[in-house]
Amino acid sequence: MNDFNREFITYFYTLQNNIFSGLFVGQNFVTLKEVDSTNNFLKDLLSNSKPLMDGTVIMAENQYAGRGQQQNGWHAEPGKNLTFSLLLQPHFLSLTNQFDLVRVVSLGVFDALEPLLGPKLKIKWPNDIYYDDYKLGGMLIENMVQAGQIKNSVIGIGLNVNQDNFPPHLPSALSIKQILHQDYDLKALLSDICQHIEAYYLNLKAGKISFIRNAYLSRLYWLNEHKSFKSTNGVFNGTIRNVKDNGLLVIENNNQEESEFSLKEIEFLNKLS
Repeated sequence: MNDFNREFITYFYTLQNNIFSGLFVGQNFVTLKEVDSTNNFLKDLLSNSKPLMDGTVIMAENQYAGRGQQQNGWHAEPGKNLTFSLLLQPHFLSLTNQFDLVRVVSLGVFDALEPLLGPKLKIKWPNDIYYDDYKLGGMLIENMVQAGQIKNSVIGIGLNVNQDNFPPHLPSALSIKQILHQDYDLKALLSDICQHIEAYYLNLKAGKISFIRNAYLSRLYWLNEHKSFKSTNGVFNGTIRNVKDNGLLVIENNNQEESEFSLKEIEFLNKLS
């Protein structure tokens, strides 16, 4: 990264950090007109510039190559949705408990939206935000590990906010505007999400792990509901009962036998699948 780009980024930090009311998340804030992926941009900054402050936020008006879990693409019309990345440095968090960071971020997004959207809002395991059976948003967390410790976590979040239409290949996509029939200020919503993520993150740092795990489980999509799933062994009916400390999903089948699944091993077969 050249000196011009460093000065440009510092300029944005100085001008735009006043929209955030938290202690550290968003106090360094960069907005970009267009980028392939805010996660990629943030990782490049970490590789090529001076150390970045914990809580740095990168927001793009147009992200044209966003990614989700399992390399899924993310479609977003320019200027109508939230596409941003957040840097956290959870040195205190052991690798065995890294799924707690997924919980923290999911809860932060959920709690910012729940006052607007009400009881149909859920967290679909592991980290998608759902309204009824429709997807409002998701996230991709990329942890950088050094000497057995999480050095940096780059957290990419995409949220459908003011988009009216989605392509046919995304039948389950939904926006806040489609639910409430009004536009929302993107930066105000971003600030609210970051404030909630920071609050849960500080609880995690303070050791309130049970509180975070219980809060996550209580907001889970399909919890304790008899539903259809597809695993490597085929389609089956079962009931989500728990999420293990390490993030594995626990599903009880019709014989009351419990199995644990990782992300690549299970598919939810809702009416829009």
